[in-house]
Amino acid sequence: MRLRSQALAALFLCATALPAMAQECGGDFETWKQGVAAEAKAAGVGAVGLDALEDARIDERALARDRAQGVFTQTFVQFSNRMISAYRLKQGAANMKKYADIFARADQQFGVQAPVITAFWALETDFGAVQGDFHTLSALVTLSHDCRRPQLFRQQLVPLLELIDRGVLPTDVTGAWAGEIGQTQILPSDYLARGIDGDGDGKIDLRGSVPDVIMTTGNKVLSRGWKRDEPWIQEVRVPEEMPWDQTGRTNKLPLTQWAQWGVTNPDGSPLADKGLKAGLALPMGRKGPAFLTYENFDVYLEWNQSFTYALTAANLAARLAGAPPLDPRNPEPGLTNEQMKELQTKLEARGYDVGTVDGILGTNTREAIRKEQMRLGMPVDGWPTPELLGKL
Repeated sequence: MRLRSQALAALFLCATALPAMAQECGGDFETWKQGVAAEAKAAGVGAVGLDALEDARIDERALARDRAQGVFTQTFVQFSNRMISAYRLKQGAANMKKYADIFARADQQFGVQAPVITAFWALETDFGAVQGDFHTLSALVTLSHDCRRPQLFRQQLVPLLELIDRGVLPTDVTGAWAGEIGQTQILPSDYLARGIDGDGDGKIDLRGSVPDVIMTTGNKVLSRGWKRDEPWIQEVRVPEEMPWDQTGRTNKLPLTQWAQWGVTNPDGSPLADKGLKAGLALPMGRKGPAFLTYENFDVYLEWNQSFTYALTAANLAARLAGAPPLDPRNPEPGLTNEQMKELQTKLEARGYDVGTVDGILGTNTREAIRKEQMRLGMPVDGWPTPELLGKL
């Protein structure tokens, strides 16, 4: 092993004098790793895991990928049309049939339906075909040391070292740039806490065992608050006029209220009262596609904080469950990437926290747009338009 016992002793003597997480990010890389090693040792990680940490290096590719998530500058319709492909629908249906007994077990144990698990399986890796070629430990070390958003990655380091130390994962395990591993891109903390041996071979292999993948994914979804036998989204049609300020994912109202305001099924038939509450999501404004979002939809945002990704994953699951293709309708023209940055800059100048001025229509930007639409007497649908930009 590269880290000899004398070096280990010296490293621990220095590192254990520091409180755990004393230096969250930045500074001299090797000194920073000593702090991580002390934290890992305190958590019970042994020599195998610590040696792996010693060999971890800065991965410039991971840094570049973290700063270039341009895919989320696409509109919901653009993104979902690209991601919900004929291949994924066909292969997803075939896999649900092929592994029907495993999916039934996951549904019975966790209350998570087969289409929900299959949609994540499809979007994340095309059913295991593209699991990523980033050295997972180096990627996580890099993104944890980087001070852009270390809080997202540092908490995954010790769980990954535990998995390596126990022999669950090899030291050279590869995966996605942000540290996810396996066919549904599970983070190390979930691998450690939620991993299930679905095929009964005594191992939890989320890279090669489909039963392990299905059962673990169901367990993860349940852990985020999934409610058994309840829906997640439902495409609807909205009227020309309604109280737009009442729309939004988080403003969950009884279906009877939405029906009273003129919201219907896509074919114009009345909504069936299921005794549930739902928000009304308008990803491209009041003239674009519309969805009722139930409590289970919030779990999708726990999986991925991008509203566009979450709604696409939920819609793919609905398609796999038998729903027809969505109606894109005729949304108002949106903004270019540069116009979005200009809009975000104007919103920041008015005191709104839009996160980073990156041209991405994220949750904070949507909420700021809604507040400005309300102030300006415009329909409150969270969709950035040239008219709104002009009024600002």
